[in-house]
Amino acid sequence: MYPEILYVMAEDLLDLYHKQNLKLALAESCTGGLITGCLTSVPGSSAVVDRTFVTYTNQSKMELLDVPKPLFYTVGAVSEEVARAMAEGVLRHSIADVSASVTGIAGPGGATENKPLGLIHIACARKGFETRHERHVFKGDRHAVRIQAVESTLKLLINMVS
Repeated sequence: MYPEILYVMAEDLLDLYHKQNLKLALAESCTGGLITGCLTSVPGSSAVVDRTFVTYTNQSKMELLDVPKPLFYTVGAVSEEVARAMAEGVLRHSIADVSASVTGIAGPGGATENKPLGLIHIACARKGFETRHERHVFKGDRHAVRIQAVESTLKLLINMVS
């Protein structure tokens, strides 16, 4: 289901977090649980992975992660601000030490003049550290965009604790 490189990255991430006794939680929108699926395909992942919120709608982002409603009107769901709010909300609603969130436009529809197809915002939060953010515009079909989002999220999560 996942390219071999993602499985290897997931193994490395889980090993790194386990050695540092860190728990991980996620908020996934456009990836719909793919990141968590990749991580939990590795045996022993339960020692690190606490939970995942699949928050596909704005309502679920507000209810489960405390994303402020005004953000959806001012910057939109696919934005740095919402990605950061999602990642920080995950930390408040879990026992995790580190969190990541993904929101974006995987396609084939949904693009606008200012938000192209393949636009993905990823944020990573860690207790006691500044939240990090990455903006990507991936190429390819829906599946390709989502797989690239998984890879970039895993990389950011590894870099957050390295």
